[in-house]
Amino acid sequence: MKSRFSAADLARTGLFAALIIVCTFVTVPLPTGVPLTLQTFAVALGAFLLGPTYGTLAVGVYLLLGAAGLPVFSGFTGGIGRFAGPTGGFLLGFLLLAAGCGQGRGRSLPLRFLPGLAGLLLCHFLGVWWYSRTAGPAFPAAALSVSLPFLPKDVASLVFALAFARLLEKRGILR
Repeated sequence: MKSRFSAADLARTGLFAALIIVCTFVTVPLPTGVPLTLQTFAVALGAFLLGPTYGTLAVGVYLLLGAAGLPVFSGFTGGIGRFAGPTGGFLLGFLLLAAGCGQGRGRSLPLRFLPGLAGLLLCHFLGVWWYSRTAGPAFPAAALSVSLPFLPKDVASLVFALAFARLLEKRGILR
């Protein structure tokens, strides 16, 4: 019986889980408690290249490593408690972002970007909702402080991730 997961697919998945970790460490702390990182870029790039299954799996590996206590989250933190904190919704929302970005694999440019944008908006919605529930501000105030300031950077991250993914694909890298 042949395994659904090839060694190459699992290696690529691990590579992108590691890339997410590295991009998490590029952090600019902000007063809201939600830091500015390159995670969105890494999540989107992995999903654009790997598709919804392996792209989402790479995020899942990243989250499981963090939940197990490895210091892979922003600020070199880890532990299951991070999911209960104000940024827990954004962490889980990365699964939605990866699933959205992966949906466009193999399609034309607009049809690759739009599912990724939908995944990004769902990620932000979940993050804001969770932040509102755990940190106390009403949903609109939470959106103004932890989502709207980050949306331009996150949309730009999607654009750059898609452009870089297309460049790698044209060069035959990560097939």
